[in-house]
Amino acid sequence: MALSKADFNNINVTPAASKKLKWNASANGFETGDVGGNMVLIKTLTADNSANLSFVNGTSDVVFDSTYEKYVFKFIDTSIRSNTEKLGFNVSIDTGSNYNVAKTSSAFRAHHGEDDSPAALVYYGDDDLAQGTGLQPIQNGGNSDADSCISGELTIFNPSSTTFVKHFIMTTNQNNSSGNSQVLHIAGYANTTSAVDAIIFQSNTGNIDGTIKMYGIT
Repeated sequence: MALSKADFNNINVTPAASKKLKWNASANGFETGDVGGNMVLIKTLTADNSANLSFVNGTSDVVFDSTYEKYVFKFIDTSIRSNTEKLGFNVSIDTGSNYNVAKTSSAFRAHHGEDDSPAALVYYGDDDLAQGTGLQPIQNGGNSDADSCISGELTIFNPSSTTFVKHFIMTTNQNNSSGNSQVLHIAGYANTTSAVDAIIFQSNTGNIDGTIKMYGIT
């Protein structure tokens, strides 16, 4: 029996796009679609001794609606100007006219000092909310040192839903006022079934610096 030779110049080794099943409500059935996960940069805002940074749907090219089911905000070297300040966020259901949606969240942190102490992993009640309408903290305690900053990311799921509450998950790392490396984990939900269409980042008092990038996840 003759053996055939493979033509390596004509072999296609490009992987086929992954597919997933998704529900099509109008067709009342499942259909296949490409697996998502690509990050699309929507907007970059930079604060320089600014009162706040806000992303409002339909304003300055910001998209914060049903276009994406998940949005990610990345904090890049954001900082506050006093040890008494704390960076936080709030959301709006009326395109930024009011930022007062009730939020419930839980928080824990791990921290380790530059001098190798202290080192701990603790639940942190100062940064959780129980139907609080004020700022949800992004950091635990401030540090106004020249080299101090906060970096991390916040994910908000399906903000345009008019059926479910709006879940969020956040992780940040900072150099705090005691000279510790401190990672803060916070998760919770904005307790509204109205569509969330705006988000604001600001300090509890005073101004902020740094960059925040907004992405949509396909």
